[in-house]
Amino acid sequence: MAPLENLVVVFLAGLVTALATGLGALPFLFFEEIGDRWTVALWGLASGIMVSASLFGLVDEGLAEGTPVEIAIGMAAGVVLVVIAHEVLLDVDIDPREYEQADFTKLVLILGVLTVHSFPEGIAVGVSFADLGLAGGIELLGLTVPLLAIFMTVAISIHNVPEGTAIAIPLRAMGVSKGRMVWWAVFSSLPQPIGAVIAFAFVRTARAFLPYGFGFAAGAMIYLVLSEFIPEALSIGEPLPYGGRRELVAGVVVGIAVMVPLAFI
Repeated sequence: MAPLENLVVVFLAGLVTALATGLGALPFLFFEEIGDRWTVALWGLASGIMVSASLFGLVDEGLAEGTPVEIAIGMAAGVVLVVIAHEVLLDVDIDPREYEQADFTKLVLILGVLTVHSFPEGIAVGVSFADLGLAGGIELLGLTVPLLAIFMTVAISIHNVPEGTAIAIPLRAMGVSKGRMVWWAVFSSLPQPIGAVIAFAFVRTARAFLPYGFGFAAGAMIYLVLSEFIPEALSIGEPLPYGGRRELVAGVVVGIAVMVPLAFI
């Protein structure tokens, strides 16, 4: 079992990514709404960041630890888990205005829905910390932190900002107060530090499964991009010229351009 201080570090890294989601709701403190063009571009930015982090971070590191077959099996497992979770929770209808009045059962359902979206990102953070305290990283707060862990924490934090904006848009339309929009944006990502700790503890205990863990996290995130982020962007951009595809592509390109240099560093 990993020492307690290692678990705390991983939890804090996951908490940082969760708090970053709240930044996406901050513009609504100053503006009534954000235009469709910017929203589509932000979804594209999130997509580019997540795909880059998955391919150049998780998959690349996984190949250094295992075989392409192990990575592929892990990716398939990540996709299957997200698909099953979506099917189970598909019919759950939640009105954010009712969050404060929700009973315990309702809160469990809410957390389940949010977990489907944010838990894989937490797993990605946790897996990236697999070599925490071992040789090959950089010294930070008295611990040797893997470069991949820093890369993934930064990547998912950046990705969570536009995701927080996307969460705040319907909340604003439903009349949720501006201050509470920030809280619910952060709340939507709270499963991330939990997923990070669970994934970290697992791969540290069973190192043989590390390549599968990298593949699992990458597969889950890439699937979320293809099945949710991009369709959501195209849906929002439908009234725009060319269906918002130009804004989406521009966002993806910027996301990739931001993350690829970090991956090589």
